[in-house]
Amino acid sequence: MPKPRNQQICLEATPYYHCVSRCVRKAYLCGFDLITKTSYEHRRAWLEEELLKQAGVFAIDIAAYAIMSNHYHVVLHINKAKADAWDLNEVIERWHTIYKGNALSQRYRAGQILLEVELEVLKERAEKWRKRLMKISWFMGRLNEKISRQANYEEGCTGHFWEGRFKSQVNCVLSLRGFKSSKGENGKNTREICAYLH
Repeated sequence: MPKPRNQQICLEATPYYHCVSRCVRKAYLCGFDLITKTSYEHRRAWLEEELLKQAGVFAIDIAAYAIMSNHYHVVLHINKAKADAWDLNEVIERWHTIYKGNALSQRYRAGQILLEVELEVLKERAEKWRKRLMKISWFMGRLNEKISRQANYEEGCTGHFWEGRFKSQVNCVLSLRGFKSSKGENGKNTREICAYLH
């Protein structure tokens, strides 16, 4: 029986995780369907844009990714130090970038004065949001939902676009190489990891 994801992720062992999501049946994530003569290449941009947008909100960095015709790979780095450094305002603002929040957080953002008890309740809620903003399940779940909604709308259908929840595994390759970020000067490591994904 497989382990639950919350037992698979151990930041003490490594903050790097290789995740994969695959489309159902013969659905196209991107590429060109030779049978229907339809190009889905624009969906690659959907996924890239959403990956980068979410990386700017979550305390999760994109170390490497590869988008194939019916699935994609992404290596995620959980940046706990970044999440721990956020104050209450930053947690709330980040959460509101992608979710609606709740009545208390909306009032707080509008500059309304909260009662002391309301502020305590909001702080407790913000701590939950902080934890969610560094969880791979929340990152991947939102990403996959967004892409599946767009694809289903485009195709005029409903139902599953992905085979199921994403698959994930510890990425020992990145941990052993001391990989930091795809944004920095580690171009050589980025190429090695992308080659590894293929």
